[in-house]
Amino acid sequence: MRLHAILPNEAPRTGPDRIVDLAVLAEELGFAGVWLPDHLLPPAPYGPVYGGVYEPLVTLAHISARTSRIRMGTSVLVLPLRDPFTVAKQAATLDRLSGGRFVLGVGIGWDRAEFAAVGADYAGRAARTDEAIRLIRHLHDRGGGPFEGERFGFGTGVFEPRPGGGRVPIMVGGMSDAALRRAARHADMWQSVDTTPERFAELAARFREAAGRPVEAGARTGWRDDLAADLPAWERAGADHLAVHFGDAAEAPARMEALMRAFPSS
Repeated sequence: MRLHAILPNEAPRTGPDRIVDLAVLAEELGFAGVWLPDHLLPPAPYGPVYGGVYEPLVTLAHISARTSRIRMGTSVLVLPLRDPFTVAKQAATLDRLSGGRFVLGVGIGWDRAEFAAVGADYAGRAARTDEAIRLIRHLHDRGGGPFEGERFGFGTGVFEPRPGGGRVPIMVGGMSDAALRRAARHADMWQSVDTTPERFAELAARFREAAGRPVEAGARTGWRDDLAADLPAWERAGADHLAVHFGDAAEAPARMEALMRAFPSS
């Protein structure tokens, strides 16, 4: 099991340089990955519920220039709020800028008010996400048209840049039956949110069985003072990675160091 860090991105007072410095520290400490959350126009102030003050794809581009090894991605980009043609180009560009270290983590979103605020279709967000993933895969694999879908389609056109190593890994986050099906059908990895190792093991087994191919199953959790004691349980549960949100940016460095000391095998 590898340890990942969810970078703090919930408070405007946490400047982007601080976020990037924590990504650099994560690489120095031996973390395998860093993740950033996403919200475009939440109905309440950014904080424990809503993360994403700094746009994650732009911020990850900066992180890619300051690091050389660590994996980086979105956990998760609310894909149905965004134009998938643009996301495909951003993802392929980040893949090239980072030397193949970027993971496009996506979800369907959960806040009806945020969808209403930007004029997006809340009821149809799942179907839009499925088709957007297919379109992104098509553009990365084929580099052009045609593509026919119910929501997106084009006949001709040239897509560049293509991902350097073949395709950008896609992660799907969520724990519903639909999220597991989406991950198994379309994604290279799946990430659970705020659950127990026991529940994770059950869901991961369903995901891997449904996928029927090599896939990565990871978990996302928040910092607790006794989190280190749970790491063996997460490993036994079959988590390929455990992504930890370490809380406030001021407290994150000491917590990151403590957790890596407790689990140096990551």
